[in-house]
Amino acid sequence: MPPRLRGRARLLALLVACVCSSLLLAPCHCVNEQGQALLRWKNSMDAAGALGSWKASDASPCTWLGLSCDARGDVVSLSIKSVDLGGALPPSADSLRPLGRSLKTLVLSGTNLTGAIPKEVGDLAELTTLDLSKNQLSGAIPSELCRLGKLQSLALNTNSLRGAIPSDIGNLTGLTSLTLYDNELSGVIPGSIGNLKKLQVLRAGGNKALKGPLPAEIGGCADLTMLGLAETGMSGSLPDTIGQLKKIQTIAIYTAMLTGSIPESIGNCTELTSLYLYQNSLSGPIPPQLGRLRKLRTVLLWQNQLVGAIPPEIANCKELVLIDLSLNMLTGPIPSSFGTLPNLQQLQLSTNKLTGAIPKELSNCTSLTDVEVDNNELTGSIDLDFPRLRNLTLFYAWQNRLTGPVPASPGAVRGVAVAGPLVQQPHGPGPRELFALQNLTKLLLLDNELSGLIPPEIGNCTNLYRLRLNDNRLSGTVPAEIGNLKNLNFLDLGNNRLVGPLPSALSGCDNLEFMDLHSNALSGTLPDELPRSLQIVDISDNKLTGLLGPGIGSLPELTKLNLAKNRISGGIPPELGSCEKLQLLDLGNNALSGGIPAELGKLPSLEIALNLSCNRLSGDLPSRFGELDKLASLDLSYNQLSGSLAPLARLENLVTLNVSFNAFSGELPDTPFFQKLPLSDIAGNHLLVVGAAPTRPPGAPGHDGPGRGERAPPPGGDLRARALPPRSRGGGGAVHGDGAWEVTLYQKLDFSVDEVVRSLTSANVIGTGSSGVVYRVALPNGESLAAMNVLLGLRNEPYLADFGLARVLSGAVASGSAKLDASKPRIAGSYGYIAPGNNFHFRIVQEMLQVFSVAMLCIAHRADDRPAMKDVVALLKEIRGPPRAAKREGAVGVQQRRRCRHATSCAAGAAVAGAEPPAEGRLVKLLVRH
Repeated sequence: MPPRLRGRARLLALLVACVCSSLLLAPCHCVNEQGQALLRWKNSMDAAGALGSWKASDASPCTWLGLSCDARGDVVSLSIKSVDLGGALPPSADSLRPLGRSLKTLVLSGTNLTGAIPKEVGDLAELTTLDLSKNQLSGAIPSELCRLGKLQSLALNTNSLRGAIPSDIGNLTGLTSLTLYDNELSGVIPGSIGNLKKLQVLRAGGNKALKGPLPAEIGGCADLTMLGLAETGMSGSLPDTIGQLKKIQTIAIYTAMLTGSIPESIGNCTELTSLYLYQNSLSGPIPPQLGRLRKLRTVLLWQNQLVGAIPPEIANCKELVLIDLSLNMLTGPIPSSFGTLPNLQQLQLSTNKLTGAIPKELSNCTSLTDVEVDNNELTGSIDLDFPRLRNLTLFYAWQNRLTGPVPASPGAVRGVAVAGPLVQQPHGPGPRELFALQNLTKLLLLDNELSGLIPPEIGNCTNLYRLRLNDNRLSGTVPAEIGNLKNLNFLDLGNNRLVGPLPSALSGCDNLEFMDLHSNALSGTLPDELPRSLQIVDISDNKLTGLLGPGIGSLPELTKLNLAKNRISGGIPPELGSCEKLQLLDLGNNALSGGIPAELGKLPSLEIALNLSCNRLSGDLPSRFGELDKLASLDLSYNQLSGSLAPLARLENLVTLNVSFNAFSGELPDTPFFQKLPLSDIAGNHLLVVGAAPTRPPGAPGHDGPGRGERAPPPGGDLRARALPPRSRGGGGAVHGDGAWEVTLYQKLDFSVDEVVRSLTSANVIGTGSSGVVYRVALPNGESLAAMNVLLGLRNEPYLADFGLARVLSGAVASGSAKLDASKPRIAGSYGYIAPGNNFHFRIVQEMLQVFSVAMLCIAHRADDRPAMKDVVALLKEIRGPPRAAKREGAVGVQQRRRCRHATSCAAGAAVAGAEPPAEGRLVKLLVRH
């Protein structure tokens, strides 16, 4: 080889040697086996962004997000919380096995994991903490987890796990915390749970399919401090072994199906601070052994079936802050020993059968904020020393038998809500000291026998937003000082003996939405200015006079206006047409004159009722009346109106119409509604011509109505035999099962809800479906109907929520005849309010609006603004009011005659009758097959 080539070869060899030498001496940048396993898991998920620090080029995973290593570089902890990993746990053993030799903590909480828990997790033998909570994991809890002998904490809560709790759970003898709540687990709690001697926390609530009794073996969990099984299907009695839990601090098994009595052994749980057993079916007495629990702070036993007296020994628990025993069947007195509880803040004993007086010793509980003893059988006077109860904010005592005056010295109480009804004897006025409470928010003394004046000092209660003094015997005038109540939202002074004019100062109540002054003796004119925030105004059944001013049209939020049964004169102000949210307008039984303003036809929301009856109105109906296409009830009776009824032909949603005793003329509109309109609703219009006769030829059975061209009957004529018959379903009045059904009004039926409820038995079931059970009900007059959606009240009494359609015929058809009485409609039914033994009245509308207001509170955007369920019950009870002493006689919905102040009589419909329905009425739908 030439020297020149040999030199080049030596140089190339030297370069190759240098390169190889540098490669051999350089460190290896390849992640270890554990890192590779974790990378495989990462690559199986869509979590590149969340786990961006996990890189294959790293020598060790110890610097990666969520990982910790020991001194040897082995991964001992993988903890990632509230990061969207968006995938499943490692799907194969290859991804987990490398971690098994060192991993002690595996926490993947709130990471949006899906799929099942791999059984290979049971191979991570060194695990002490496993937390897969707050994900979307499904499937069963693998039994292989029970091989993790070193496991101390297992958290699988807030997933969608199904199936049973593994029976081998007792193998995890080192477990201190087990949280399985808010899943879809089923089955029972295995008895092996008693092997977990070190267990401190057991929470499995929110699994509604978790059933069966609490196993007696639970007593073996000697270190248990928290037992949570709320909102499950747990049933049976609490085992006596619960008394072996000497360290237990909280027992929460509420909203379940527990039965039997509370075991006396619970008195051995001396570390107990919170006892939550409400909303079960526990029975028997409250064990006096609860008095041994000297650290007890909260006792919630409400809504069970507990009986007997409240044990006075409970007062030995000096740390008590909250006692709630309401909605049971407890009897006897309220223990006076409760007055020795210095920390007591809430005492809730509502809806029991407690007797005796409210113990004056409660005045010693100066921390009290809430006292609820309503719906009992308490007697005596209220002798509480209110000035000492400086923290009291709520005091409910309605529906009792309390006597004596309203407490006369609560002057130092701030922010208290006083609620009735009480039976006041002697009948005295409310003390003026009561109205010195500047922070008073609710004053509810409705349905008492209070008398005297409303003191002007009420204007000092500047934080008052709810004032209900209705249904008493209060007299005097409405104090002008009420106008100082800028926060007042609800004012109800109805059904008293108030006199004099309404103060113009009421316009100062800037937030007033509800004002009810009905059934008093108020006089004078309606103030020119009223609060623009008003939504419901009821000043009916008073002695108001003068003109209805144009200012009434400046209430943009007004939905209901009832000024019926007064002495208001002059014309209807056209400005009422500006109240675009108005749904109900009742000006009946006044002395209004002139024409009906066309502007009323512009009310787009007028859908409940328009009552202008028993006035002196004249002229033709405005053509714009046809635009009230949502209106359900229209009463123009007993006026001097004339012209054609044609504008009413377009009111397709009408349920009731009364135009009787006017001067209408021309033909009755030829619409299905007018064809079925009873002649009593058009009587007294001498020039009004009834439209076409039924298709049945003259002389056919049942043809006793007027033919074409016949005039409406004169006043005083016998209308009962002249009702228009329905069109036949075929020749001779035969009934065909598939024919169309005609609907008339349930108000024409004569029956009571009691008659229907008596038939709600299993023997009368005619069908079931998604809407519930349907019952066949035979009425005394031979008619039948189908009742469905039966609700239960507070005392499990049945209420009718809806009436469905039953194709059952009258008694004649049921006995085999194919003929029907042609003078009867095929179906009677519509929607409306059923009040037992009373007339339908639109006062239910305001109750509905109040209920809707409560519903809106329940769905408030901020959770802190939503009332507790018990508060909702209290609000609904207040709206519903106490039951009346006796039901009124008479049939449901039958039209009654009432006297007009300027006419001989007024056959106004029950829809505008003055009586308020009993509280047990319900909004229902009736459909009856004749």
